[in-house]
Amino acid sequence: MKKIRCAIYTRKSSEDGLEQEFNSLHAQREACASYVASQKHEGWVLVPDQYDDGGLSGGSLDRPALQQLLADIGDEKIDQIVVYKIDRLTRSLADFAKIVDILDATGASFVSVTQSFNTATSMGRLTLNMLLSFAQFEREVTAERIRDKIAASKRRGLWMGGQVPMGYDPDGRTLKINEPEAETIRTLYALYEQHGTIRQVKEKADALLLRTRRRSLSSGETRGGGAFDRGHIHHVLTNPVYAGRIRHKDQVHDGQHDPIIDPDRWDAVQLRLQGMASRIRLKKTPRHESLLCGKIFDETGDRLTPSHSKTKKGTRLRYYVSHRLIARSGEENLDGWRLPADQLEAQIGTLARSHLANPTFAGCLCLQSDASEIACVRSKLTELISEPERKDILPLVERIEIAPGKIMLRLDIKGVAAMLDTNADALDANALRIEAPFQVRKRGVETKIILADTTAARDETLIRNIALAHHWLERIKAGETFGDIAEASNISKRRVQHMIDLAFLAPDLVRNVLEGEQPLGFTSDWCKSRTLPSDWQDQRALLATL
Repeated sequence: MKKIRCAIYTRKSSEDGLEQEFNSLHAQREACASYVASQKHEGWVLVPDQYDDGGLSGGSLDRPALQQLLADIGDEKIDQIVVYKIDRLTRSLADFAKIVDILDATGASFVSVTQSFNTATSMGRLTLNMLLSFAQFEREVTAERIRDKIAASKRRGLWMGGQVPMGYDPDGRTLKINEPEAETIRTLYALYEQHGTIRQVKEKADALLLRTRRRSLSSGETRGGGAFDRGHIHHVLTNPVYAGRIRHKDQVHDGQHDPIIDPDRWDAVQLRLQGMASRIRLKKTPRHESLLCGKIFDETGDRLTPSHSKTKKGTRLRYYVSHRLIARSGEENLDGWRLPADQLEAQIGTLARSHLANPTFAGCLCLQSDASEIACVRSKLTELISEPERKDILPLVERIEIAPGKIMLRLDIKGVAAMLDTNADALDANALRIEAPFQVRKRGVETKIILADTTAARDETLIRNIALAHHWLERIKAGETFGDIAEASNISKRRVQHMIDLAFLAPDLVRNVLEGEQPLGFTSDWCKSRTLPSDWQDQRALLATL
């Protein structure tokens, strides 16, 4: 007959009564040992090792004896676990599934002394799942009851345990003032009222040799007793317990303990702290809003989410990144999109504006309208698109789909109707779909987005003006003046001074002009009324807005 090596596992949630000569763990073990003895004819043999977890919850597998038991099962030292009740092993369905996987891997099983069922049958497994569900339900209800009790006690102003704040000592369900430490707390508040910043409070506290509370741990170690850091000072200044109050989550209740700081004075400190925080927030770099957030999707249906990085100089670089690259970061062979946000937003804006400005668009949009109504819509579009304050057309974009070689835009029909001051039902949604060739080119670390419909043809006049500007720059280096060049070229001196800026155009921008890949708005006519910045980065930023 095959021997079945049985191990008894016992558990008790609380430590109450464990000090007794005969406690709950002993009772469980005795019942299980008797059951194993009754199955001696089946070959059951009790192993001598004891697996007992006293004072540990069944809501987690992080129990020393249980971990040792599972390790021994993995080493094939045990064939069967014997427990008094299923909930002694675990109260969680998820944890039980993990235990079953370990048992199945080694061919082991388990038995409950007081709950007779066979897990080899479907009915047995159903019974087991029902028992575990009720055990988990009982644990969750108990936890809710405890949480409700703590909340109700705190509403009454009772101290419900935890780390006692400096300045107080525990006194049953309330706190009593520890006068030496309370004097330190009062000093910190006085320093803040005098100087107004936590940095200065720390400097003065260090000079006065103020020290944190020294605490003795159950392990015999001591913590604290050092200088206050700024985080600790902020915690002291914002802790409502010093005003005689008790905090519970986001609510504050009147406590039953004496305040160290007068409540009105404490409230005044909070207002001052909040005012300082507001000023600090205002000093931060203005937030760059990602206007296409939630609107861009790739060929797999994955959303592109805003992300950013910073250069060594602190410049913030924004991107739209396939969500899987963030959610599954670290996985090998994971591909996705990572597009520069400023470029993409500028190109999408230009593509949408070009589509709305197309002379045939109004007719396609208003299929059911007569010629006069179409002409009216065309006139409105021309007027609205040309307004300087309407440069940003991105709010009208409802959805963007990106795939290799192609991009599709869908404009919001309600937004377009509102812009034209007309009824959305009178518009054709098909006219608001835009498709264009889409390419991403890499040049070193630089990524360039190219939409065929948003790039201009070669502007020969602009190319000629750039060449002329370089020629004039060489003449100026040779000693000629702006007046000499203007007179020889039969143009105004102001024109020469204005065009000479093109000689300082960034090399990549010159290359784009030569290849006909410059932004649609960067033309020779645009240069007549604009002054280019000398910094190449500023030039790129300016042209990206066209």
